Amino acid sequence: MRELLFNITQESDGGYVAVAVGESIATQGDSWDELCSMVLDAVRLYFEGAMPPDRIRLFLHVEQVLAVA
Repeated sequence: MRELLFNITQESDGGYVAVAVGESIATQGDSWDELCSMVLDAVRLYFEGAMPPDRIRLFLHVEQVLAVA
């Protein structure tokens, strides 16, 4: 089973950016649902005429800074 991993970052405006690991695929979406749809579309187009991955894993990077008083 082949799996394609996307690293996801959330932009300061609330949107998301997805970049595939090991493939030249990147896309973005204003919401999580839109991002998922855009990732599927991008993967289908990228692998058009070739064997696509069996599944796609989205890995969301979350950064939070905590103040210590």
